[in-house]
Amino acid sequence: WKLSENQIQQIETSGKVKENFPVYATVSGTVSQKLVAQGASIKQGQPLLKIANLTTVWANFDVYENQINNFKKGQEVIVTTSAYVNEEFKGNVDFIDPVLNTKTRTVTLRVVLNNKNNKFKPGMFVEGKIKGISSSKEQVVATIPSSAILWTGRRSVVYLKANPNEPVFEMQEITLGNKVGDNYEIVEGLNNGDEIVTNGVFTIDAAAQLQGKKSMMNKEGGKTTTGHEGHLGMEKTASVNDEKHINVNQRLNVSKGFQNQLKAVFNEYIKLKDAFVKDDSNNGMVASKGLLNNLHIVDMKLLTDKVGHAQWMLLEKEIKAAATSISKTSNIKGQRNHFKQLSSSIATALEVFGINEKVYHQFCPMADSNKGAYWLSKEEKVINPYFGDAMLTCGEVKQIIE
Repeated sequence: WKLSENQIQQIETSGKVKENFPVYATVSGTVSQKLVAQGASIKQGQPLLKIANLTTVWANFDVYENQINNFKKGQEVIVTTSAYVNEEFKGNVDFIDPVLNTKTRTVTLRVVLNNKNNKFKPGMFVEGKIKGISSSKEQVVATIPSSAILWTGRRSVVYLKANPNEPVFEMQEITLGNKVGDNYEIVEGLNNGDEIVTNGVFTIDAAAQLQGKKSMMNKEGGKTTTGHEGHLGMEKTASVNDEKHINVNQRLNVSKGFQNQLKAVFNEYIKLKDAFVKDDSNNGMVASKGLLNNLHIVDMKLLTDKVGHAQWMLLEKEIKAAATSISKTSNIKGQRNHFKQLSSSIATALEVFGINEKVYHQFCPMADSNKGAYWLSKEEKVINPYFGDAMLTCGEVKQIIE
């Protein structure tokens, strides 16, 4: 019953039964939780109250993964809270979580704070500052939606509106900061007020590739125009840190017959992708040959638009070259190298002509020796064809081709 020696001696001395007696805690502190109610029966070892010693408290901070190298154990942190506007409190980094939170892309950093004056209350919000790292209050950072960004390995690019009065876009390399929800902070490359393509950015890049302009696959070149030649549409542009949108042009007018033939090519591509997911080079060769057979059946005469006809001729050549290379080697690594180019060409074809089906454009930053690579899928769930079982879920959806 946790009676002390002194209490037992009092009972023995008095010779009287004590119906009520105090139970003393073995530690001092603040009751943080009451686990029993008056009149309840208890068992040996059952906890009655939780007591916390609040003379020191922990401040847990979320640190973005690209900031982790700025922190180390023992480092001094200046802590502020809105409860005490004009006061600063010093603490030291006591622990850095070795595991990254994959949802928020942050790690938890723990700082121990002296709380002898009971100023910090558990559950309060605090901010921390460390020398050499700017505070969000000191510097307003522009953000853009993730749908506006193309990743080409270590490079990140967007399409910037070059002429305010015309649908003319220019590829712009940028440096990204932290991810905040569905947006990314911009460190370099854009200014507040710049207008960029936020939806359909792959369409603009596809037009640039077909015109031989500067694009993801071609660092040289100039500006890209979307105009009466049918270069792909329903694009939206937005000011950085703004919600302003404007429409440009509609997609090419393509017959359902052509789209169905293109879909048959795409279905073989999916079989090829699934083979690489399973590290199956033999079925990869079979699927690539099936793709080539369906590609041969595609009838260009169904394309009545001259520009569309010219675009398909170029894309067909690229698709055929990549698929042929895959069909001629059983080396899975070599097949995957050609699969990267094949994915790019087929993605462009789907953007230009469509197949009346939702397709997910996915990206893995670690593929192709950390240069990054895209692929297409019929499902939103990421199943990586570049690594198979080694890193099956590495990657994310970068675009949905409606």
